Parts: sequence; structure tokens; C-alpha cells
Amino acid sequence: MTKDLKNKTLSELEKIIAGLGSQKYLAKYIFSFIHTKNVNDINQITPLSKILREKLLSDGYFISQIKIADKLIDSDGTAKYLFELSDASRIESVLLPSSQRQTVCISTQVGCAMNCVFCATGKVKFERNLTAAEIVDQFNAITKDCGEKITNVVYMGMGEPLNNYDALLKAIRILNEPNGKNIGVRRQTISTCGQIDGIKRLAQENIFPRLAVSLNASTDKVRSKLMPVNLKYPISNVMHAVKFYQSNTKARVTFEYVMLKGLNDSIQDARRLAELLKGLICNINLIEYNPHPNCELKGTEPAEIKRFGAVLEKSGFETSIRFKMGRKIKAACGQLGAGGFVKSDDSQ
Repeated sequence: MTKDLKNKTLSELEKIIAGLGSQKYLAKYIFSFIHTKNVNDINQITPLSKILREKLLSDGYFISQIKIADKLIDSDGTAKYLFELSDASRIESVLLPSSQRQTVCISTQVGCAMNCVFCATGKVKFERNLTAAEIVDQFNAITKDCGEKITNVVYMGMGEPLNNYDALLKAIRILNEPNGKNIGVRRQTISTCGQIDGIKRLAQENIFPRLAVSLNASTDKVRSKLMPVNLKYPISNVMHAVKFYQSNTKARVTFEYVMLKGLNDSIQDARRLAELLKGLICNINLIEYNPHPNCELKGTEPAEIKRFGAVLEKSGFETSIRFKMGRKIKAACGQLGAGGFVKSDDSQ
């Protein structure tokens, strides 16, 4: 069991403090110093008595910290961060600024085991799940570095979030805690490739972050070519899980659809997609394909994406088109792990 205080919810911290013979309210100081003041040293939590700080340290408690190893900024304002973890593993995260919100795209795993053809991260070997502390600390580090208030979180960086379910939900609860960052649950979005067990489990929680499902095809034949997970979780099973989720939560679901030339972008595909989603409370994000090494797929032309979207809108679906952001630094959707960072010893 980890002794990392950053990995604890407020209620878990209260139990630890009570177990050490102190008043539970002191846990709020620990939580707020970690998550609002970015303190990573127990001795810097000055409202705690010296005796209590010494007890925590002697019992092996600590506060972890991930490090910014590198950072790139696109001309459109997008920033990509390379983080180094305590075991020297590396992950990437992205800050997406706009006039209305500041959004961070956060990773949940080191690498990814899903191997989606259109995604660079799928080519990065899966190593391990992140802890809740490592997930949350991406948010903390980016907030401190950029000096802006982050309003939204999307768990669609490296890895399949629902394959790291427990740490993911704990991170969401930590970020939602009023004594910390206080990020509303509906401002936190989980993006999944269609991990149906996780979707069904999420439907039975007492908090409901936004759910986005990466669909990317209107038939199993095409989706299986693009996303190997479809062989285990075909479209019909995904739709069944989403309907179960929606029946329990009454929450709108977003479907993500990467537009690929000649594969999934015909008018027939648009009509089949509309038929698949009939009866669901949902919106659709059409995503411009962002190229990466070792992938020969071509993106659909913008005019064709708009034509595809028009069919969906005519069928009654709220449809958005997400064109490239951060592509120059390989920070766009599907490009994390594609490189772009220069090692310090090569940067002469």
C-alpha cells in the first residue's frame, strides 16, 4: 500500500491522521497544501505540529512529484509537456488553451496496449498504469507552470483510461475535492476506446464524469481494422454498454470519430452512424486525422468532413468538427508518443 500522501483522497488522509492520534481536521491542511500550494515536502505543511510531521515521516509517508523533462509550444498556443516519473518512465500531456476554457489532456498509463492504427501512442509499448498521484500531478504541474486556472480535464492522453479504472476514479475524486482543485465532475471527461466493463462499472458510481467513446467506424469490419479492441468489444456490445450507462446516469455521451480518407468517411458511413446512435442522448466529435510516423493512412479533406457532418446534423445529432491543434509539435489528437522532443545532449 503506497505511503504517498498525494495518492490519497481527503477521507483517506483523515483516517491516516486519526490513526496517528491527531484530529481529523488536520487532514484538510495536508490535502490543500498538496493540491493548492503544490507542496511536495511534509515539513512544509506548517499548520501541522512538528511532532505530527515527524510521525508521518517516521511511518514512511512522503509526497511524490513528477518532473517536467521538456516542453514544446505550438504557434497556436498549444503546449506539450514531457514528464519524467520516479522510475524514469516518461509520459506526455497537453495544455489546450482557448478564449473560453483552459483544458489539459492527461495520460493515465505509460504507453498503451490498444494499438489503434491511427494513433501514435498505440505504437508506444505499454509499461504500466499510473498511480492516482501521477495522474493528478500532471494537472498540478501544468497549472503551476502555465500560471493559468485550468477549467477542464480530458483523460485522453497516453493509455486507455478505463484499463486503469481505480486510479482514474480516485484522481477524478481528488481533483473534484473542494479543498483542492475543485474541478467539477462534469468538467472532467473520460475518453475510452470502448472498454465495456469499465463503462458499465462507471454507470454504477456515485459521480458521473463526462464519457466520450472513440468509435471511428460504422461497421465492425472497418473498426476492427482500425481498432483491434473491436475484436473483443464489437460495436453492438459497445452500444449496449453505452445504453446501460445512459439508462443509469441520464448523462449525454460524446462519440469521437477520426475521419480517414476512403475508410470511414462516405455518406453511407454517416447514415449508418446516425442509425447506430439513434435514440441516444449524444453529440458527435468529428476529428481531423493527425499523421504520425509508421502510419500510411490519409485524412479526409475538410470539405468532406463538413459534408459528413451535415448528414449527421440533418439526422438530429449535435456535431462538432475538431480541426488540428498542436500538430506542429506533435501534440494533436492521436500524436502523443510520436516524438517532437529533442534530447538535451542533442540540442547543440
